Amino acid sequence: MTKARFKNPLFFILFPVFLLTISCSPQKSPHQGAVPRVEDDWKSAIRSDHPRLFFNSETWSAVKARALNEESALYEDIQARVDQLAAQKLEAGDYGTQAAEAAFVFLVSGDEKYFDLARSLLSTSLDYYHQRFAERKTVSWYSFSRINAWAAYDWLFNSLSPEERKELGRSFLEAVGNVVPTSPWKGNREAFENENWSGPESGFYGTSSLLWYAGLATYKDGTDDQLSEKFLTEGYGLFIELLEHRSSAAGDDGGSSSASLNYALAAYPWAEFNFFHTFRSATGKNIALDWPYVACLPGYIFWNWLPGGKNFGTGDSYHATNKIPLNDLNIHLSQMIHFYAGKMPEYAAFTKWMLEMLPREKRSSFPYARFLLTGTQGPPALQGPPGDLPLARHFENMGQVFFRSGSGPDDTYALFTVNGTLENHKHFDNLNFVIYKKGFLALDSGTRPEPGIHLYNYYCRTVAHNCVLIQMPGEQMPSYWGKSIGIPAPGEEAVPPPNDGGQREVLGSKVLAFESCSDYAYVAGDATGCYHQDKCRLALRQFVFIPPDFFIVFDRVSSTRPEYKKTWLLHTATEPSIRQKVFSADQDEGRLFCRTILPENVSLTRIGGPGKQFWSGDRNWPLPGGYRTPDSTQLLGQWRVEVSPAEQNSADLFLHLIQVGDQSLKAMVGSELVKKDNQVGVRFAKGELEWEVLFGSQGEPSGRIRITKNNVDILERKLTGMVSPQKGIFGSN
Repeated sequence: MTKARFKNPLFFILFPVFLLTISCSPQKSPHQGAVPRVEDDWKSAIRSDHPRLFFNSETWSAVKARALNEESALYEDIQARVDQLAAQKLEAGDYGTQAAEAAFVFLVSGDEKYFDLARSLLSTSLDYYHQRFAERKTVSWYSFSRINAWAAYDWLFNSLSPEERKELGRSFLEAVGNVVPTSPWKGNREAFENENWSGPESGFYGTSSLLWYAGLATYKDGTDDQLSEKFLTEGYGLFIELLEHRSSAAGDDGGSSSASLNYALAAYPWAEFNFFHTFRSATGKNIALDWPYVACLPGYIFWNWLPGGKNFGTGDSYHATNKIPLNDLNIHLSQMIHFYAGKMPEYAAFTKWMLEMLPREKRSSFPYARFLLTGTQGPPALQGPPGDLPLARHFENMGQVFFRSGSGPDDTYALFTVNGTLENHKHFDNLNFVIYKKGFLALDSGTRPEPGIHLYNYYCRTVAHNCVLIQMPGEQMPSYWGKSIGIPAPGEEAVPPPNDGGQREVLGSKVLAFESCSDYAYVAGDATGCYHQDKCRLALRQFVFIPPDFFIVFDRVSSTRPEYKKTWLLHTATEPSIRQKVFSADQDEGRLFCRTILPENVSLTRIGGPGKQFWSGDRNWPLPGGYRTPDSTQLLGQWRVEVSPAEQNSADLFLHLIQVGDQSLKAMVGSELVKKDNQVGVRFAKGELEWEVLFGSQGEPSGRIRITKNNVDILERKLTGMVSPQKGIFGSN
């Protein structure tokens, strides 16, 4: 009998994977029930004085003390940058962040030279914002610097003359009104090139996010009270919509509004934390407590975390290194403690324990954020993580099932993509799997050059993932990122994506079964609705993990016509060797063996190598010339094995046994095909244990697993037909 266990906690302190072994409470979900709403009279609580963005007259003393004591090194860095800028001649440009830094130093030091500099930086920035609008150009894809500019205006307010307040305030309100999508005060227009009009279901760092800060900074100040209140009301509504969306996405498991970690752990959390800070500083209410899903994000991080600080590379990840983005992770987790330590101490304790082993950011988009974290010493750190974890963790709304034999550098990890509610940065990759064992052994391939047709014509397509293709002649493939034809890099030709035989929908697959026990973990998914209805009648995959090192992948695929070729894919980082029906490939210190058991009459084809790494539609889709990541980088995927039936059938069964290990693994275990009634499966043995896993070949997904030790049954049961519930990092039922 096998168990998924943590090893000695002291041992794992030496490994990056252990840094995120934290937990939401397994006994209960802190965010079940109806989505909360703030009282309708929230506007009446807005304080009439300034400052009111990020801190106020009552909290300022604690913020200042933190800047001069615990965070004195950070404050000195900011002051040094401000002093250096003061010695330079200002050119036209956006100095919103620098204005906030200068204004903060002015409030701390009281030195008028910093007030003069901050005012000049703010005025120069406003001129630039209007200039860019007149030129029909965007200021930036991100709103961060302009949020900082609003903070600078608010912090300087008391030292500005009434005339300066109105002049700067009206100019800034106009600049915001100019760039808000289809604003009623300026009339409808098309977005400028690279102008970010995305809404609350995104990272929400485009121009729409400015409404809240503009309205709050000028509310009832006589600048333009009607416009200010309109901005404030709409901005508040957008942020509540964002919180509702992200809370729904997290569910009772945890998560974010994208399953791609280079978004979920980088720029995305700023929207929540900045809103929490400013709502609290303006009204006195810690609105974060109405949205406790935020405190569970570390649990989702943990299940994504691989040895060496890597992750699976889901969706719009670059795949250059598959490193987890750490630049802002420390400050994000620090803010979780700030907002939740008082009411959710157990969550804050786990977060703090992990936080102390993560590097601090060198510099953040909101350089004063750490000064706001007053009283964040929090509860004492944990001495170590708890005991057993399940073999698998199902994040329903994120559309992911994670598998692991343990949490150490020698363990096996896998990710299965199915269902989910989030389209944001997701690919046409339903029922895809990724496997890691001392290296990326079955991986997502491609990367995301912008511009570059590789992104649209290969990287996001089903052919770049470990899925099944169904080739229907003449099929036109769907757009991605809202573009039917990708934006070419210099020297490239813009052409439609090739017919890769892949999926048409990034959402629409279904979880039909899931269970996790000490001896195996299992998921079944149906992606029929993700393929063109004119070619696919059934696309069903059952995926079984037998710890520590075996996977069984069973696919039932039916096409509308027998001549529509079906192809089972597995992508590798290095060139695979093929011998009869077994192929193997290495990456880093790991090795994968895969045996095709069904179809019995089958063709295995190896595709890849220089000039063919990203092959689709009878051509390669290379990276643009001079792209920062060489196309020979292993984690971009260099090869794949295609498995296709040698005969034409409308319905086909694919059955594969996968074994992973380190490179001391010289050969794959023996196995045999098993057929019983309407079931097919595989039998194999290692040491004293023998496994027999069968799958139903018709009807709803079904099956049976049997484990024997020295010819004595120690487990025999049906594979579940239910989706077992889980919640929290432990996946408790």
